[in-house]
Amino acid sequence: MDWFNSIDWMQLLRCFVVGGFICIIGQILIDKTKLTPARILVIFVTAGAILGGLGIYQYIVDFAGAGATVPLTGFGYNLAKGAIEGVKEFGIIGAFTGGVKAAAGGISAAIFFGYIASLISKPKMKKQ
Repeated sequence: MDWFNSIDWMQLLRCFVVGGFICIIGQILIDKTKLTPARILVIFVTAGAILGGLGIYQYIVDFAGAGATVPLTGFGYNLAKGAIEGVKEFGIIGAFTGGVKAAAGGISAAIFFGYIASLISKPKMKKQ
């Protein structure tokens, strides 16, 4: 039971609430608009990159931890953060390589798990 007492329950709650709120926004976009899932994905990644580039998303990450870094907005934030660090280290070429380097683990996981999901599911088109 020692592990139970070592859990930061407030951090867990913040993570759940912020991640859930991001998911609620996505679900509203799916249900109430005619946006395709691909466009919603681009909106979330772009929003995370813009907020990350402006330094705003860092406050959300500090508050919510994985609740902010795991959703698609966190991927965009990670790309922007990597690009900024890449520019500091390698100059303008780092703007192109830094983001991909920082997000390589997420990109690899998305490809792998997307492939596995494609093998075990039967996707359906969204009805217009």
